Amino acid sequence: MKKKLMKWLNVGLVSVLLVSMLAGCGKKSDEGSETKSDGGKGETVKIGVLVADVSSENAMAFSAYYNDYVAKEYNVEFQFTDALEDAASEKAAIEKFASQGCQGIISMSSSDRALQIETCEEYEVYYAVATGMLDDAQYEEYKSNEFFVGQIGASMTAEYETGLDMAKYFVEKGAKKVAIYGAFIPNPMHVYRTAGVLAGLGCTYGGASDQEGIAGQIFGDQGVDLSKVAGDVEVVAYFQGYGDTTADEFNAASQAAPDAFISVGMGTTFFAQQLNTAEIPFGDIDSFTSSNSEAMKNGKLEYIAAVYGSSIGPVFAVMLDAINGNVIRDEEGNALSINQAYAVATNGDEFDEYFLKDNSDSPIFDKETLDAIVSDTANFEDVKSLVEAH
Repeated sequence: MKKKLMKWLNVGLVSVLLVSMLAGCGKKSDEGSETKSDGGKGETVKIGVLVADVSSENAMAFSAYYNDYVAKEYNVEFQFTDALEDAASEKAAIEKFASQGCQGIISMSSSDRALQIETCEEYEVYYAVATGMLDDAQYEEYKSNEFFVGQIGASMTAEYETGLDMAKYFVEKGAKKVAIYGAFIPNPMHVYRTAGVLAGLGCTYGGASDQEGIAGQIFGDQGVDLSKVAGDVEVVAYFQGYGDTTADEFNAASQAAPDAFISVGMGTTFFAQQLNTAEIPFGDIDSFTSSNSEAMKNGKLEYIAAVYGSSIGPVFAVMLDAINGNVIRDEEGNALSINQAYAVATNGDEFDEYFLKDNSDSPIFDKETLDAIVSDTANFEDVKSLVEAH
């Protein structure tokens, strides 16, 4: 795979980079045979991973799966970013990864995915989305980009419906007052989840009651304006972000004595202990981890929607295929876009069904499973069937 080298002006540095890049990028040798970056042999594949948050249970589960399992089963080296806060840091991370010889970028950060794709195109490295998805308009714009491998994760509609179902659960249990933690809006995943929560509570937002009507206003407001919320369920508090400010906001929300605390991400990471102590039932969209298991069995966590730690296995597989020369496209010749549903647990037994069968030693998407699509002949239907079967 060719690399653009115009970004570096120093001739000596260019020479060194040229040698290192050509060694691992599938370039043809003098004899005309192609040197593949094989997942199990040959040159080590380097893949950069963009991470928005490094402290969440989800992020740690994903990192453990790639580093502790995938990297040992395949000849792959993952390079993770520190926490990325904005589009500029995402772009800089891609540029750094490209200069270090990474052949692909997997994104778990969503400040500006359009810019991420364009930067990967500029440096001619493959790009795939592992958490969240581009919105429909963005996907239409970039689906034919030759460096955009695709996206495997929850669609924005799936995010909305996940928030909606979680809110309905607490309403059906009799909740009349709730507090909402919006995590990191304007992250699109969190916007659509929050829109779903409001709809699931039976509330309108600025007069809107549909997915796009609510989500569009939340994007514009950069959060939830409680003066625009109307419905039978009272939203006594809303806040987002983390740090000293949210500690104060959480305390205020707790003092309002909500019947339920509904989080669209990372509520279990930041507030589980306080919620357990205050005996406030809570729900979150997070991950199947030991601490969440404890909170569900012996604390006040009543609802968790989550993906497996190994759910990011298929997107790795299609990235590896692309690097190895098999760029898989859908039936229309576009980048993959495959919805990956959340699993839901509302008690300890349900939680264990998911938690105990997916760990770093024996993940659901293990090597035997992934090898079905780590192949020169794997196609769209192979990948779609594998994802939907798990």
